[in-house]
Amino acid sequence: MGIQSTGIGSGLDVNSLITKLMQVESQPLTILAKKEASYQAKLSAYGTLSGAVAAFQTSLSSLNSSSTFQSLTATAADSTIASASATSIASAGTYNVNVSKLAQSQIISSAGQSSTTDAIGGNTTTTLSFQFGTITGTAVNGVYPGGSTFAQDANQSTGTVTIDSSNNSLQGIRDAINAANIGINASIVGDGSATPYHLVLNSSKTGAASSLKISASGDASVAALMNYDPAGTQGFTEVATAQNAALTVNGIDITSASNSVAGAIQGVTINVSKIGSTSISVANNPSAIQTGISGFVKAYNDLANTIKTLTAYDPNTKRGGLLLGDAATQSIQNQIRNTLSAAVNGLGSGLTTLTQVGITFQKDGTLALDSSKLTAALNNKLNDIGGLFAAIGKASDSLSSITGSGAATKAGSYALNITRVATQGGLTGDTALAGSTHINANATLNVTLDGISSAVSLAEGDYTPAQLATLLQSSINGTSAFSTAGLALKATVNGSGYLVLQSNTYGSASNVTLADGANTTAATFTGSVTSGTAGQDIAGTLNGVTAVGSGQTLTGATGTDADGLKILVAGGASGARGTVNFSLGYAYQLNKLLNGFIGSAGTISSTTDGVNRSIKDIGKQRDKLNDRLFDVEARYRAQFTALDRIVSSLNNTSTFLTQQLSALTASTK
Repeated sequence: MGIQSTGIGSGLDVNSLITKLMQVESQPLTILAKKEASYQAKLSAYGTLSGAVAAFQTSLSSLNSSSTFQSLTATAADSTIASASATSIASAGTYNVNVSKLAQSQIISSAGQSSTTDAIGGNTTTTLSFQFGTITGTAVNGVYPGGSTFAQDANQSTGTVTIDSSNNSLQGIRDAINAANIGINASIVGDGSATPYHLVLNSSKTGAASSLKISASGDASVAALMNYDPAGTQGFTEVATAQNAALTVNGIDITSASNSVAGAIQGVTINVSKIGSTSISVANNPSAIQTGISGFVKAYNDLANTIKTLTAYDPNTKRGGLLLGDAATQSIQNQIRNTLSAAVNGLGSGLTTLTQVGITFQKDGTLALDSSKLTAALNNKLNDIGGLFAAIGKASDSLSSITGSGAATKAGSYALNITRVATQGGLTGDTALAGSTHINANATLNVTLDGISSAVSLAEGDYTPAQLATLLQSSINGTSAFSTAGLALKATVNGSGYLVLQSNTYGSASNVTLADGANTTAATFTGSVTSGTAGQDIAGTLNGVTAVGSGQTLTGATGTDADGLKILVAGGASGARGTVNFSLGYAYQLNKLLNGFIGSAGTISSTTDGVNRSIKDIGKQRDKLNDRLFDVEARYRAQFTALDRIVSSLNNTSTFLTQQLSALTASTK
């Protein structure tokens, strides 16, 4: 096929003709491009709007949190002696504090060893049992004299460590104790003597009740090194004595196992760090509320200005904003304004509108904050402002508190009536405990607590009834299957001498069951009764409608105004228990509303999805139009090529005829 050069034969500027024709044919492409640019600009505008809405939502976070409105500060005059923090239940005031003793943990040191890696004893497996408690008596040169006693602390878990041929060196024992994570820190200290290496143990907790007792059963050499009983054999010497912190608060003597003292002042935790005297001032802290409200007003105004820019019309340039007349933007603006203009139920305090705390709408649609009016509200009604902004509740009954709500919970006042108080499940034996009960070496007891079962290791020894109850409580509570699930029980001996095991939880899931274990039987502890009685869930009504009880928590029934409202009733008697006020404040309502705008299925997302579909449709139209233009251009070129050939042929014929006529004329002459 020869090379075709359109227009050469005819002399026509075919390429120019086709280009101009295609410019006319391509005009729909230009229109589509303008449409696409308009949609892209709209997408950008929606992105700007979404960002402004998100920034406004972020400003609501502090006002939507109940903790913001329950803030108090506790300040010590001399922070080198003590510091303090306060919760919402604290009372404002000034408290004089005098610290006379700091809490510390016990430190004990083993006999010296010549090597840290040599095996101690043979291959016999040894079980080390660690107990925490209080020692009576005073150590002399690190050793407690005869007559000293050790009383185990039932509130601290026992722990066991297994030593065998894989770890029966000083270093191996240290590592095994640390790996067991039983509340003891182990280290090795060398003193430079012929037998320099000492195993040093200290409780990770401070306080007199965190002193140690160690029982070892198995290899005699390991047992000789590790046995430590302040009332008997002491393989360790005491380096530091465990003691409680001692202080006075407004002249009242206080002792604490920790240097962090909670409960001496209601709602206040005092952290003592040095002996001396200081004062602690507890006062309301409205600054967080002021900051949150100021940020809220600013963020709303930023959003209002953004919407104004996007929807404005400039009569001078006769150009409108990218979202001028946009229905979605107008809807967002109107819904936010309507929410801010409506009143909320509050907490029955009379605070129901933003104007009562100094926030008002201006003529231009922005908000203004009257600082003096806000300050007055913070001074006079600080405890009620939370109901104006957050989802928050307040019960008139001192033993009741709101712990949660649902998406369907409505604001309002609810009468609380308890028909059954929650109870704890537990097991009470039917046989009096012996004056002394012997626990064999490597003994375990199978326990089911609140539906979870596990074998519980018991330290070998002879125990009085009270000591046995303490052993069981600390051993069961220290078992990881229970502690990791947040479960625990209390063990006591009643007036008949029977063992009582009571679950710490409430409700129908609360119970205790015992079963025989290794080297021991359940009958040793509770006689013929080994299965306990389950507790009962709370029962009651909210505004006369039966609520759902679980443990100590009542939850409003589905479909009612109180749907999802959770109320914890921590004791008390059955009967009318006052009212519960619940508020859905502005920050809560706005946060929920804004989620509907910028969420994955929100208004802005849905609108931008529509714009993206339009852009995608334009792309499809452009592709079809380009395909058609390609065909049109090809057809034009084919037509002009044919025309070129015809004109070229005619030109050739014309030239031939002209030549022939010229020749004929010459011949005739």
